[in-house]
Amino acid sequence: MSGLVIGNLWPSAGRRRLRGDRFALLGLLLVVVLTVLALGAPLLPLADPYATDLSQRMLAAGSRGHPLGTDQLGRDMVSRLVWGMRTSLAVGAFAVLIAALLGTLIGLIAGYFRGWPEALLMRGIDVLLAFPYLLLALAIVAALGPGLRNAMIAIAVANVPFFARTVRGAVVELAELEFVDAARLAGAGRSRILFSELLPNVLPVVVIMMSTNLGWMILETAGLSFLGLGAQPPTADLGSMLGAGREFLTTAPRVAILPGLVILVLVIGVNLLGDGLRDLLDPRGRREMGSRPPAAATGDRPEGEPGPEADGLLRVEALSTHFGDGAATCPALDDLWFDLGAGERIAVVGESGSGKTVMALSLLGLVPRPGRIVGGRILFQGGDLLRMSGEQRRRLRGDRVAYIPQDPMTALNPVLTVGAQLVETMRAHRRIDRKDALRRAVQLLERVRLPGPSRQIDAYPHELSGGMRQRVVIAMALANDPDLLIADEPTTALDVRVQAEILKLMDALCAERGAALIFISHDLGVVARVCGRALVLYAGQVVEEGGMETLLSQPAHPYTRALLACVPELGRPDKLLTPIPGQAPALDGLPPACRFAPRCGYVQDRCRRQTIGLTSCGDAHRVRCIRAG
Repeated sequence: MSGLVIGNLWPSAGRRRLRGDRFALLGLLLVVVLTVLALGAPLLPLADPYATDLSQRMLAAGSRGHPLGTDQLGRDMVSRLVWGMRTSLAVGAFAVLIAALLGTLIGLIAGYFRGWPEALLMRGIDVLLAFPYLLLALAIVAALGPGLRNAMIAIAVANVPFFARTVRGAVVELAELEFVDAARLAGAGRSRILFSELLPNVLPVVVIMMSTNLGWMILETAGLSFLGLGAQPPTADLGSMLGAGREFLTTAPRVAILPGLVILVLVIGVNLLGDGLRDLLDPRGRREMGSRPPAAATGDRPEGEPGPEADGLLRVEALSTHFGDGAATCPALDDLWFDLGAGERIAVVGESGSGKTVMALSLLGLVPRPGRIVGGRILFQGGDLLRMSGEQRRRLRGDRVAYIPQDPMTALNPVLTVGAQLVETMRAHRRIDRKDALRRAVQLLERVRLPGPSRQIDAYPHELSGGMRQRVVIAMALANDPDLLIADEPTTALDVRVQAEILKLMDALCAERGAALIFISHDLGVVARVCGRALVLYAGQVVEEGGMETLLSQPAHPYTRALLACVPELGRPDKLLTPIPGQAPALDGLPPACRFAPRCGYVQDRCRRQTIGLTSCGDAHRVRCIRAG
């Protein structure tokens, strides 16, 4: 039921990624060493950290029995540092745990129940946020009295709002998704939905916040103790040691410098490890300046392959996209070749997971991490997209190359009107007055046959139906008269009648403007109405390529025939719809030879051993199957 659960918090791929992060490994090493020292303090052969001996006061570092000397009361510095670090770590860890528990509980209740519980809880959080958190912590300690326990409570309370607001925002979004509705339909109560459905989904976010806030809470603990509001004599605490040692900065600076250095190393280690855990648990955050980094191709063009024709619009050569870090990568797209002429329309078909969307994102230079293009070239109007700068690609996207997403609701900004988004699309690539852009936006909506375009221009996405939103994103794609349209299953979420209207509209618009089209779908019957040629993808490879009429009437690959067997036909109510047996292989478990072999009814022994390439079996018709050789 918990369909959105992010899953194992420590997957094998995540461990490999952490091993490749040198700063995170350094942080892990520092934290492990210091934590082991702190936890093992009672077992280590250390002097009593509280035993004073004025006759031994201020001994220099290297003195017999005192490697780092003694403090102003003759107490051993090594012992004081280890026990002080133990105290600071314990207080910081308990404070972050309390803040996370309270904040998560408040966020869950406020985000799910809404109404008066949300108003009551979040207004209380707003009151806490109205005070600078360090000032709030000082006020709480002043009210409760100095002491480590009160300092821990103050730090925890001051940090509860940050956890509460983050969790509440995540829960508000998750509570509207289908898996929560499915849990309700199954009869799950509110407590079960909160703790079995929603909590596992926000847990990675909470863990990330705990790991990144722990260092700051250790600093806050040290700060309160430095001011005399935390640890009280004779308790060893790094902050109180630093505060007591500041009186001797000129005569015995090591008494203050050593606790400060331990605080510095401890906080740096925790922060480095926290950053590594954040990247491990949320790979989406690993991007520069909030955007996907440009993909780079490393493969070379095979010798003997012809270059793009003079009138060719797009040529894709040996394009390969892998997911993963380091040597442990999985091929999501493998050795893709095809040409597309100006005004030509080509379909890309296959099941979910076959690599269709990865192909579209690769062409656009928008492959999300941890994916990257590892080889090949994408020649668009003679220029290699993969060797262009990020700014050059940005100027092409939305202008010469446009994208129509599968789900328009996720592509449209919910807080901007349709007209504002169309105007923004045009002004990003054209020097055009806002008034003229708005007039053109109305014309575009009229061209895509949106009812009442002058009225709908001021509508928000949620006020439109699915078919109307799809027309809006088509209008956005056509706003700058692109030469190439990439449509990623644009009719999947629509009913049959609206689907037919959108297909007819796209056919007319491409014919009118002379734009080339790459139409991605899982249904050969749908794309047959619009495209004249098709690529059939399976597990990241093209298994068959040819004209649409040939593929529909004489499919050569067993997978293509299986796809057609799943499609109902008008006028043939007696046709049996035969599902494809088994499931598409996982990227990290691809068969060594023919990737369709485990599901193929014509499989032979050599299909499991022999590498199979694309073989010509007719005019512009190629197939990846030994039966075609």
